[in-house]
Amino acid sequence: MRSAHTVEQVRAAEEVLLRRLPEGALMQRAAAGLAYAVLDLLGSAYGRRVVLLVGAGDNGGDALYAGALLARRGAQVEAWLLSDRAHEDGVAALRAAGGRVAPPESPGGPRAACADVVVDGIVGIGGRPGLRGDAQEALSRLAGVPVVAVDVPSGVDVDTGEVDGPHVTAAVTVTFGTHKTAHLVDPAARACGTVHLVDIGLDLPPAPVEALQQADVARLVPRPAPDAHKYTRGVVGVRSGSAEYPGAALLSVAGAATGLCGMVRYVGDAAAAERVREAHPEVVGAGRVQAWVVGSGGGRQADRELRAALADGVPTVVDADALQHVDGPVGAPAVLTPHAGELARMLGVDRAEVEARGLDHARRAADAYRAVVLLKGRHSLVAHPDGRVRVTTTGTPWLATAGAGDVLGGLVGALLAAGLDPYDAASVGSWLHGAAATLASAGGPLVATEVARAVPAVVRGLS
Repeated sequence: MRSAHTVEQVRAAEEVLLRRLPEGALMQRAAAGLAYAVLDLLGSAYGRRVVLLVGAGDNGGDALYAGALLARRGAQVEAWLLSDRAHEDGVAALRAAGGRVAPPESPGGPRAACADVVVDGIVGIGGRPGLRGDAQEALSRLAGVPVVAVDVPSGVDVDTGEVDGPHVTAAVTVTFGTHKTAHLVDPAARACGTVHLVDIGLDLPPAPVEALQQADVARLVPRPAPDAHKYTRGVVGVRSGSAEYPGAALLSVAGAATGLCGMVRYVGDAAAAERVREAHPEVVGAGRVQAWVVGSGGGRQADRELRAALADGVPTVVDADALQHVDGPVGAPAVLTPHAGELARMLGVDRAEVEARGLDHARRAADAYRAVVLLKGRHSLVAHPDGRVRVTTTGTPWLATAGAGDVLGGLVGALLAAGLDPYDAASVGSWLHGAAATLASAGGPLVATEVARAVPAVVRGLS
């Protein structure tokens, strides 16, 4: 599991560790990890030109000590001090290693345009969103040079993943001890580039935000018992599609019929049902189910189909058109699967608000509707009513294609029928959906049906 801890949790763990270590040892660990990440990006140190943007505080100290290590490897290192409270011992270490120190208005080393990499040590995890004018000016003089951020890109909100004002956009972010929310949650996550975690020995409590990894999914995916049959593996029912949108029925069923549960039932429009049977002869009609998927392409029938599904009292995936008819707690175990526009309507806010503050709005919705909310996006968020959140980091930009959400709803429904609780079903389903898209895409375009067809191969590849 990739855990994202809060600033308060990290600082408390650091204080405990600092009491056990010699003075300065923790910063030296962080600086060594940072220096090796910069070396990895550059390929070598000798003759490379490195500019450190150094603010007050420990992140500036990390940058200075890392700069000293790089200078001893033969790099030309210059620190631009953006504060008169820069880490004194770090400044001395850089000078002793042959590095140069200058205020940004009069750099004495390599010209900005000739720098090979910039190390962002402007502010740390306690910094406020946005950047001061002097930091913006320094960054503008280094435009086009790849940036390695220390802990988080300066200017983003660490605990929310929000961005408010100017901020650093990094090629690589080197973080210490644990991930932070900003590394996983958009829009801040988009500013992080590749995130490299350096273990500095922190002992941390459970994190409020997590991201499943392959091993977690392998552990959670339901697998048939030796004596399993189709009913013990779970039956999922699909109430989607309509005469106007029969394709939605096909795609929802395709997501459900990936083999993760024992049987799929389709209950819906007669014309859509005929097309479903032609494409999926293994799908049957009405009967008892352990979970429902409702809403994709439901049109005017969505309200009726949602009420019929909820009357069974079984776990239900509520998607697309059915979301328009949810006005309070659902009354059954449920996964709601809105995109940003749908969630904005449900909460009575602008779409831009949801896109800017996705974590906050997903949690608000989960609490208001007493259901798991899967907010779809580049990094989809799965929010539990108790405040826990899982972030999906699998996927590809090619997954932004019509019908992909219908496949996702069916996939989550199959996992519910197979026995996963709504939180696990939504987060595992979202992970598999993104991984299947990446596999099917192979770096190029894809359509939604190809995502569904790739799910079995992804499951086979889990370790």
